Amino acid sequence: MSDGAGRVERAAVGHDESIAAQRRWWDGEAADYRAEHGTFLGDSGFVWGPEGWTEAELSLLSPAGGTPPAPVLEIGAGAAQCSRWLRAQGVEVVASDLSGGMLRQGQLIDGGAAVPVPLVQCDGARLPFAEASFGTVFTAYGVVPFVADSARVMREAARVLRPGGRFVFSTTHPIRWAFPDVPGVSGLSAHQSYWDTRPYVERDARGQVTYVEHHRTLGERVREIVAAGLDLVDLIEPEWPERNDQEWGGWSPTRGRILPGTAIFVCRKPLA
Repeated sequence: MSDGAGRVERAAVGHDESIAAQRRWWDGEAADYRAEHGTFLGDSGFVWGPEGWTEAELSLLSPAGGTPPAPVLEIGAGAAQCSRWLRAQGVEVVASDLSGGMLRQGQLIDGGAAVPVPLVQCDGARLPFAEASFGTVFTAYGVVPFVADSARVMREAARVLRPGGRFVFSTTHPIRWAFPDVPGVSGLSAHQSYWDTRPYVERDARGQVTYVEHHRTLGERVREIVAAGLDLVDLIEPEWPERNDQEWGGWSPTRGRILPGTAIFVCRKPLA
């Protein structure tokens, strides 16, 4: 969740209003976000979440732990660090994001690279690709918590996937919404209902939405996946590793050793 100032509430926000707010926020935040988290993420690293577990360690994109079926599409790519790591492994990949500001950070990282990562600006719930275009689709903390209609994201991922392909996404673990978004011990006492799925909303003095995150219960998330025609292959709740002593917003060693902070959903499009 954001730690931005301004009026904060839990209230309904539609898809278009949410998308407009996300684009403005991430465009304005892009350079600072990279400056703050760039060391942790790396310019060419594939990290699934604040816990620090990497694709090299978890091998979630390929059932055999090898090269994922290509071409690969990343949605909500930010500066395309994950895609850049895949490209370094010889994987054909396309990175997409709603925010032009974030993609410009990706261009700055690539600089004069002989083979830069292809970048596409688009809404992850309205992908500009044909059906069955990709062997693998993924997002690491992108798109899913930032759109009002996350069920549409699942449908779009399923649409552009080839039969047998995987859609893997990480997002805030739903249980975290019952707890305050602070890293210390005060963040270990639940203060609201887990079943309250109204979005977290920040507004400016004019009442315009400046930032929003959307919550789904675990059951709702699974139903979205199934309704999109995908099979849920695995659900990973990564533990906080001893090696990681960093705080990232409400994620911290204090909380991470007691509560799950991230949920990673591994989905597959059926062959038939």
